[in-house]
Amino acid sequence: MAKGISIKFRSYPETLSSLLKVINLEKELKKHSKIVLKPYLALSADKAPIGTSIEFVEEVLKFCLRNKNPVAEVFIAEGVDGGETMELFEALGYTKLAEKYSVGLLDLNNAETETIEFANFLKFSEIKYPRVLKESFVISLPKLMQNDDFAMLASLSNMLGAFPAKHYTGWFAKNKSKIRKWPLKYSIHDITQCKSPDFAIIDASEKGAILAGLPLDMDKQAAKLIGMEWKNVGYLRLAEEYPAKPLERPADKIVPAEQPAAA
Repeated sequence: MAKGISIKFRSYPETLSSLLKVINLEKELKKHSKIVLKPYLALSADKAPIGTSIEFVEEVLKFCLRNKNPVAEVFIAEGVDGGETMELFEALGYTKLAEKYSVGLLDLNNAETETIEFANFLKFSEIKYPRVLKESFVISLPKLMQNDDFAMLASLSNMLGAFPAKHYTGWFAKNKSKIRKWPLKYSIHDITQCKSPDFAIIDASEKGAILAGLPLDMDKQAAKLIGMEWKNVGYLRLAEEYPAKPLERPADKIVPAEQPAAA
């Protein structure tokens, strides 16, 4: 599969169907027993639900269902920062979408986790990481936009939703305050060290394109579309300088998943 491709946006059905065939995503999908689509959902400054276009996600979902391994499961997953994930799924049309295609919705804020201690983290000593993401082929589905906190929302920064709120919300905060002890570029770096998304499809339709391919490469291309130099995007610079490495060195450790408390 190629590193990535960008195609002129016409409509979600026409553009995504052509793009994903050209990049041979269907061959990759057939290798996996679990596929997770990770859109971006959030609350705006005035608390209105915002996020990845439901029409965009539906076209990707249909492609995955047509081309997956017959026994593979497909899920849509997010962990909203400062809000209730299932409420935003409902408000933005994801609940109806999941029912229409008989796929599961997962709230990463309450997901079963594994504790990962990794020598390549820049700030965290350990991270509680959702087990379902670790076991799945993860497709990051952000809507490209600039962001005051981490410069640009794209495929890697979208993975901040993988921090489960039950572990990263402070006592007196509704948002994931424990990932904000330092600039968010470090939290993006460290969560993607646990696992980077396997594939990125970026909705840059407002800039006239859709991008698909390897996440870091696609984020670099996305930066150009919004007039940014990727080396000036903090989390991309960190990803380039301190790239993801396999969890295989003696200093790296994965603690078994949490077990339910005894009744």
